Amino acid sequence: MVSPNTVVLPQPQPHVIQGTYPLSVAPMMDRTDRHFRYFMRQITRRTLLYTEMVTSAAIIHGDREHLLGFSSQEKPLVLQVGGDNPLELAECARIAQGMGYDQINLNVGCPSDRVQNGNFGACLMAQPERVARGVEAMIKAVKIPVTVKHRIGIDECDRYEDMANFVSIVSAAGCQHFSVHARKAWLQGLSPKENRTVPPLRYSDVHRLKQEFPQLFIEINGGFTSLEQVQEQLKFVDAVMIGRAAYDHPYLFAQADCQIFGEERIPPNRHQVAEGMLDYIDHWVAKGLKLNKITRHILQLFSGQPGSRAWKRHLTEKSCILGAGSEVVREALAKVPDLSLSVR
Repeated sequence: MVSPNTVVLPQPQPHVIQGTYPLSVAPMMDRTDRHFRYFMRQITRRTLLYTEMVTSAAIIHGDREHLLGFSSQEKPLVLQVGGDNPLELAECARIAQGMGYDQINLNVGCPSDRVQNGNFGACLMAQPERVARGVEAMIKAVKIPVTVKHRIGIDECDRYEDMANFVSIVSAAGCQHFSVHARKAWLQGLSPKENRTVPPLRYSDVHRLKQEFPQLFIEINGGFTSLEQVQEQLKFVDAVMIGRAAYDHPYLFAQADCQIFGEERIPPNRHQVAEGMLDYIDHWVAKGLKLNKITRHILQLFSGQPGSRAWKRHLTEKSCILGAGSEVVREALAKVPDLSLSVR
């Protein structure tokens, strides 16, 4: 069952439910909400998308439509959940499946204090048996895939052998898909932002994990900014996850369906991507949503292009005005040259 507030807009081609996804956009707090995901679907149809992390307690007791609602155009889509209670995680998996999510992912990578205090996120890497119990309960509860996203290590528990032990225990509980952020996390001393950049990347550890666990689907995450890097990594692992670069330079995914998924299609140019948002914007503004809740996600569409500064300035200044709608985006588009013959 899809959310009752599904936006009914044309979808050019059905998504692929079966099979695997060699490319995904990472779950990012305050980034990968439903409006950003709909925007990304104007650029790439095939790339796997994730929600922001939602705690198990919020899923069970909170406003489900507000927290989990999505439109069918966003699929294939994964719900990422944070928690450590097997019964609650199983219930979250059932809810995700019932709402139409394609997969559910357990967060074992977030290093924030709030997450640690709730005993979920990266601190669970030190408790692989607890993670395994949660994963096993989720797998028994649903038919959709249950996956885990984790770090290569935490604090002083950061040897390759520590990560391999974690994966061995959790995979024995039935998990077959691991998305690995190739940095350790310092739970004390570094902020979540610093944990995304300060610990060094160790791609070789993730490559080794795939070599030693060939039966598992291993996805690598951390520091990737181009499809060329994705193609290189696919020589060593099954999939690549891109995080901040997807938000800062979303149009880098314009060639993803062709280069990574092998589709024969002409990717949309940037103007077409923006135009694809107009009806969606009108729909949500009519429901009372402020325009800037959507346009904040599309500010970087013309990143690096002539007119980018004028585009961002106009959207930033005008989107916060009460009653502003898609006309603001049309006005901003008029300030950007249409380089429709140039596809990056």
